[in-house]
Amino acid sequence: MKKVKLCLTFMLAGLVLLSCNNKKSNPEENKSETASIEKREIWTKDQANEWYAEQPWLVGANYSPSTAINQLEMWQEDTFDPKRIDQELGWAENLGMNVMRVYLHDLLHQQDAEGLYKRMNTFLEIADKHHIKTLFVLFDSCWDPFPALGKQRAPKPHTHNSGWVQAPGQKALQDKTHYPRLEKYVKETVAKFKDDKRILGWDVWNEPDNMTGPSYEKVEIKNKVDLILPLLKDVFVWARESNPSQPLTSGVWVGDWSDEAKMKPMHKMQIEQSDIVSFHNYNTPQDFEKVIKQLQRYGKPLICTEYMARPNGSTFEGFLPLARKYNVGMINWGFVDGKTQTKYAWDSWTKTYTAEPKLWFHDVLHTDGTPYIKAETDLIKRMTSEANKKN
Repeated sequence: MKKVKLCLTFMLAGLVLLSCNNKKSNPEENKSETASIEKREIWTKDQANEWYAEQPWLVGANYSPSTAINQLEMWQEDTFDPKRIDQELGWAENLGMNVMRVYLHDLLHQQDAEGLYKRMNTFLEIADKHHIKTLFVLFDSCWDPFPALGKQRAPKPHTHNSGWVQAPGQKALQDKTHYPRLEKYVKETVAKFKDDKRILGWDVWNEPDNMTGPSYEKVEIKNKVDLILPLLKDVFVWARESNPSQPLTSGVWVGDWSDEAKMKPMHKMQIEQSDIVSFHNYNTPQDFEKVIKQLQRYGKPLICTEYMARPNGSTFEGFLPLARKYNVGMINWGFVDGKTQTKYAWDSWTKTYTAEPKLWFHDVLHTDGTPYIKAETDLIKRMTSEANKKN
């Protein structure tokens, strides 16, 4: 009996040794096994601040070319316009802008993932040529809840964002059989560009609890936010599973952020799951400074990913000096006047405009590249030059 036990002991030892030797002889295989086990965690404050310290002062715009009414028209093969993009990003570079926030759409991935990635790479090449990094947005809860591929409608005259579309659309949001497709879109897209240094980060969902106001409220579903809350948590997890080197975020945009206890579950989760904290503010400079101080309690870098609505008091001259003081990255809404027509105010959905507004709501440049207000572009140029001057 002792002999049998002894033999079994030697046999097991031999198997362990053989297993170890096999692992030693296949280091690449072992490396991939280890990598597959590793899990990308939410960045700590130290990791986030270390990343931010390597960035210039970030100043730029939410961008779609003036020739596109929405995300689909920007990216679909027939209407993708690299020549115009190159021209407009050249204008941005001349102002000292170094980041653009750019919207994608899940339907583009469903239609032609490889074609989308090819065009994304073309965009990134153009942006990089102009020393501009890109913050990609994966999903968006604003405007038309019924996106459709193919030729996009013409702009409704004098109306703000008359053709912008939600992602995912209402039908996909309500039908969980679409969720595996959304997961595939997130994981594959982030994985494709996970180590791309031309990408600043991934804004996984724009204004997830936006109910669209008077524009589409008659067709919005009442339980939209209830559906998005768990899905957004999944989207963060899916994106992290692709192990991106870039930060993930989703910006808070409404509500009271002064006290964690007063914050809605959506807003708590957005900040908890984000590597860096992003937010929107279209109010006064005083309110902008107040929310900066509120969000500083999280100890992570702050980027304001939407601002600048002139009639509201949200202006470059009011916001940029404060942002510089608190080292907040700044991405205004609207760059070149075009088919999105965001020089018109949000109230253009309920109020009739027959001509260009006396004071533009958003947008910085006319379609020919000349400034709407030269004092604004001079300020952007001067402040970015001073902040990011090379030693």
